[in-house]
Amino acid sequence: GSCPTTEHLIILEAETGSGKTEAALWRFARLFEAGAVDSLYFALPTRAAAVQIHGRVNRMVQAFFGPDAPEAILAVPGYMRAGEVEGVSLPDWRVRWDDEGQSAEDRLAARWPAESAKRYLAAMVAVGTVDQAMLAALQVKHAHLRGAALSRSLLVIDEVHASDRYMAEVQNHLLKLHLRRGGYAMLMSATLGSRARLKWLGRQATLSFADAVEAPYPAVWGKTLADPPRDPSSSSRQKPVSMTLVPTMAAAEVARRAIRAAEGGARVLVIRNTVEMAVDTWTAVRKSGGESLLLCVADGPALHHGRFAPEDRKILDLAVEAALSPRERNSGGVIVIGTMTLEQSLDIDADLLLTDLCPVDVLLQRIGRLHRHARLLRPLGFATPACYVFVPEKGLAPLLKPAFENGLGAWMENGSLNGIYRDVSMLELTRRLVVDHPVWEIPAMNRLLVESATHDEKIEALHQELGKEWATYGNTVLGSDIAKAGAARLVALPVGEPFGDLKYPGNEEDIRTRLSDEGARITFAEPVMGPFGAMISGATLPAHWSRGGDTREHINCLIQNEIIRFTYGTVTFRYDRCGLHRG
Repeated sequence: GSCPTTEHLIILEAETGSGKTEAALWRFARLFEAGAVDSLYFALPTRAAAVQIHGRVNRMVQAFFGPDAPEAILAVPGYMRAGEVEGVSLPDWRVRWDDEGQSAEDRLAARWPAESAKRYLAAMVAVGTVDQAMLAALQVKHAHLRGAALSRSLLVIDEVHASDRYMAEVQNHLLKLHLRRGGYAMLMSATLGSRARLKWLGRQATLSFADAVEAPYPAVWGKTLADPPRDPSSSSRQKPVSMTLVPTMAAAEVARRAIRAAEGGARVLVIRNTVEMAVDTWTAVRKSGGESLLLCVADGPALHHGRFAPEDRKILDLAVEAALSPRERNSGGVIVIGTMTLEQSLDIDADLLLTDLCPVDVLLQRIGRLHRHARLLRPLGFATPACYVFVPEKGLAPLLKPAFENGLGAWMENGSLNGIYRDVSMLELTRRLVVDHPVWEIPAMNRLLVESATHDEKIEALHQELGKEWATYGNTVLGSDIAKAGAARLVALPVGEPFGDLKYPGNEEDIRTRLSDEGARITFAEPVMGPFGAMISGATLPAHWSRGGDTREHINCLIQNEIIRFTYGTVTFRYDRCGLHRG
């Protein structure tokens, strides 16, 4: 609240679950009252997170503006939602809203931005994925419409991570454009490394490791705020998390530990780095006789990841929230298995966390789902938060080849390193933090943990210790990241050029794909009954499965024993209880 309206960029670092969303809405209210902004775009990293937060933001906006409150629009392709009302596309660009005939004309007219993805940013309040905002800064059709619509908005980017250089580069370009036009922005993170934070604030300086660790936390930073005001609430509750390294990533071992804990009455959250590994672990639990302990949806076992149809995703989100609800406890244990879709924004509380190794900022995010609420009564043996971190049996050195194992490391493709968590040095430093600190006091240790795995001094010391091979791989990752950042700049929208002179690249699909790893959106010729009892109208393929098809044609599918099969391009896909697979 103490940030002046003259401050155009604010960075808020605070623990997951500490009310960052509320803080962003409060900032919007202040700026709106001062006439500095007309609208709000709330950008989240994933579709799941956006769908999740949308309801919360909508309720807060209603409370703030009263009876004339605008409806928050959900800016996620595949959904059409304004406030609590759903819409359906009709021929001739018309839309039928659920409350047609009961709502005033001007209310229906105000939903115009919700009716097409290219208009999302024109809404007074929109909650969506960050890639929708980034399209305002890239050479894609309608970028100027998006950019102009965004220019009078408070742009909030939630969960900015330091781990992905390409995304950081595009977001940086977007931010520069937005601020140069006099726009306002707010970045939120559980903990941001000093290197990333200084870059966002546009400062050339770097902090030594010691100084970076000493920085206050939680904190509010700005371009003109010299030092962040120390937050009086920083003496809030500490969560001592007992950390254990498990030297295997085998699905059977993760399944065995999950079953044992759930049999003891625990609510177990299992987060694997890849969809394949999540499905393998889920299958292993079923094969080991633990099927009755798994998350149950529509009278059968279920899991959670990004490769489900939007209609099923809604059902699964609700099921996960009910199974791990911080407000109600069903008796008996449960195992919820998923991927990074579970690490963001879902309001869930687990007794025990089993997770794959990942960069420390992401790991802290995952730990945010563990014992999220202090006052809950836990089953015997689970009174203190415990996190098991699974790492490759042979350590991380084999990944330097380069090699890729369950989300860690990378593979070479077209001269560039591709993967999920590519930076093996950061992963090794994170692994050591688990060994060196058997208990993580959170949030007191957040700065120490994040800087210890991301600060240049620590990375250089690691390379000195482990030798040339590590430094060389580190440089390859850096080179690859710089190339990706360069690629991001190449497709950045050159706003200095006259509009008439602009020529867009022909690979708009590629640009969009890089942003969200979401490939082709497929529409079925007619909706079919999905595995969880809902009619599903199509699916989104991952980017690397999307080549060679035409997204405009409607696809016919075949259903046998609850399995939906269809062909896209030259590849056959099947869709069932564990999501979308090839073959």
